[in-house]
Amino acid sequence: MKVGNISIGGYGNYSSKNYGVNALRVQIGGLVLWFSYQTIVAFREPGKLVRVCENCWGNTTGGHLNAIDDGDKKGRLKPEVFQAELSDLLTRHGLNEGE
Repeated sequence: MKVGNISIGGYGNYSSKNYGVNALRVQIGGLVLWFSYQTIVAFREPGKLVRVCENCWGNTTGGHLNAIDDGDKKGRLKPEVFQAELSDLLTRHGLNEGE
């Protein structure tokens, strides 16, 4: 789905369209956010590399992360580092909760 400069769609190769709603990619202009269920697990700013969190959830989200970074676990960020970078990113783009 695309509206203006916002697009929402699934990622990964899931055979069930119902399952795909749990693996969403949201693009707002050049900013891309990957969700596993309702949690942002990766992001990319324009002109920068994709930032992916280590898997601290489970097998299903692990599959989502592999779909995002082709299973490159060495490049994943520790959860506390990922959350700090994500919070900074969302604040700079006016997308943090409570704003």
